[in-house]
Amino acid sequence: MVKYFENKSVFHFNWEQVAQGFWRRYPNPESTHVLSEDIVDQKICGNKLFTKRILTKTNNIPKWGERFIRSNNVKIVEESICDPVEKTLTTYTRNIGYTSVMNVVEKVEYRVSEENKQWTTAKRSVWIDSKMYGFSLAIQKFGIERYKKNILKMTNGFNFILNAMFPHVYQQNMMASNTNASNQNFAINPDRLKETAKKVTSDLATKSSKLLKAPNPS
Repeated sequence: MVKYFENKSVFHFNWEQVAQGFWRRYPNPESTHVLSEDIVDQKICGNKLFTKRILTKTNNIPKWGERFIRSNNVKIVEESICDPVEKTLTTYTRNIGYTSVMNVVEKVEYRVSEENKQWTTAKRSVWIDSKMYGFSLAIQKFGIERYKKNILKMTNGFNFILNAMFPHVYQQNMMASNTNASNQNFAINPDRLKETAKKVTSDLATKSSKLLKAPNPS
């Protein structure tokens, strides 16, 4: 049975900026595993841009996987459809090497965020399969767990490029983040307010009791 996983990330950049940054994602500090990228086909049909790229990537192979895989370099096909009218960028990625060991198909949809029109959401869906008899379930589980760990690297790497390309937006995001942090520090916490009220009431009761017990001055 094919393993499936999905995840959603939010980039604090508008769709046009994300679409521009998509073609400049590599290299970045989080993408040392991407060795090369080449455009092999690109065409415009209607209002959409269709692109096919070949990427060469490398991954660390666990000890148990060395018996199945001789090289840690693998070729990846990435096909993308960019629609500037609908403001969608959809990519389909699959490996073309060692597919019998592990076959990974990924779909990513970049759309305008419903939460904020100046943000972009990236919905990732991945299907992982293996035809290795007796090992398929273990390999699928390994593939899913590795993919989950790589999501953070992919997001951080893309954000690094977007921050460099659009520094004014990066500065605005930083200012907004600092403002939100300050507001949270000064926000009223209901539970804390109740505890404070109880303490004040208790202190007042103690002081009142002491005053009542104190001898009257002659």
